[in-house]
Amino acid sequence: MQPGGKSEPNEAAHETLAREIREELGCPVSDGSFQYKGRFVAEAANEPEYEVDAEIFAVQLIGKPVAQAEIAELVWLPVNNPDGLPLAPLTRDHILPLI
Repeated sequence: MQPGGKSEPNEAAHETLAREIREELGCPVSDGSFQYKGRFVAEAANEPEYEVDAEIFAVQLIGKPVAQAEIAELVWLPVNNPDGLPLAPLTRDHILPLI
């Protein structure tokens, strides 16, 4: 799964992402680095019968990300996932094909 979350009232999607990255990874996003990749709907990874509706961005982080808040661990994953790690449907079906 990628960092992200629900928008606060009157918060734009890119502002939500910047806030969530600060909260979950402890580093800021470089201003002007937001590249909108699209809006996707997929089955929720850990909630049967629910879907996630996500706006996806590529961004440049400032500093080294560190797992915090509800993030248990960070794993850098090769695009072709040779280790066969279980992936959230949004990641597997939409985000990785963008790369």
